[in-house]
Amino acid sequence: MGWFDKLKTGLKKTKDILNTDVRDVFKPGEILDEEKLERFFADLIRTDMGVKAATAIVDELRTKHLGRTIVLDELWETIRGKLKDILTGDGETEWEIENPMSPINMAEEGPTVLLVTGVNGVGKTTSIAKLANYMHQNGKKVVLAAADTFRAAAVEQLTMWSQRIGCEIVTKESGVDPAAVAHAACQLAKEINADIVIIDTAGRLQTQTNLMDQLGKIVRVVEKQIPGAPHESLLVLDATTGQNGISQASNFSSYANCTGIVLSKLDGSAKGGIVVPIRQEMGIPVKFVGLGEQIDDFQVFNPALFVDALFDRGDVA
Repeated sequence: MGWFDKLKTGLKKTKDILNTDVRDVFKPGEILDEEKLERFFADLIRTDMGVKAATAIVDELRTKHLGRTIVLDELWETIRGKLKDILTGDGETEWEIENPMSPINMAEEGPTVLLVTGVNGVGKTTSIAKLANYMHQNGKKVVLAAADTFRAAAVEQLTMWSQRIGCEIVTKESGVDPAAVAHAACQLAKEINADIVIIDTAGRLQTQTNLMDQLGKIVRVVEKQIPGAPHESLLVLDATTGQNGISQASNFSSYANCTGIVLSKLDGSAKGGIVVPIRQEMGIPVKFVGLGEQIDDFQVFNPALFVDALFDRGDVA
């Protein structure tokens, strides 16, 4: 399947809710009234789109269609248009699907360093593997830094993925200072003229102060090795957690100075609308999405295509 069809398939659970609810609430030929708008507002909230976005969409429907005969195609067009405005109207970049590196702030010279954070259980290690594979498949030479040294399973998993992908990985003994791993990875990347360094980090430490100190040290170390690094600080967020994940992620991202979101498990969620409040409430763009369990089920996120896929009513070919 192409990217758009994969996205439609991944959003199927969320689409099913919206399509069913729209058909149930908006009956062609009836008059659009406040009761129907209130019911649709509740339906939008069920997809975890958030109160702010749901209110804006319903207000748009109210302005353009309240008291008029319902024409489904016209309502769909209004909903889609408003959602695109929400995702792209405040300066959100529409990353180019045909330009694989478009979401990444690439270094002007030398390796580009990507720092990846996220609480345990969100699919961080798998997302890093997918990101590495994505870069590798698009002609980039990748070095992985297994800097989550407090979790042996994460290091083992990332090592296995590196072997499957065919990229370099730097590991150290369990409990070693994560900044030492990041330092060694940057050094190796410069020696072998690698294009990308991806640094895994601990998903959880005992205190927020420890977390901030560790991330701060990693940043200082890589900055000395490679000017401007880290060039991106990506936060992995699990789409299935919905609104619950946002408060957790907001707190976490404040320490990592995140520049973008990698949204994992979008294919398994009935809460695909979570993309919207992530952008509105966290002010951080979604740059990549995970759309399945396979290593290549990973793509650049495009807001306009996301909206089209979310409200597409045709069957996937």
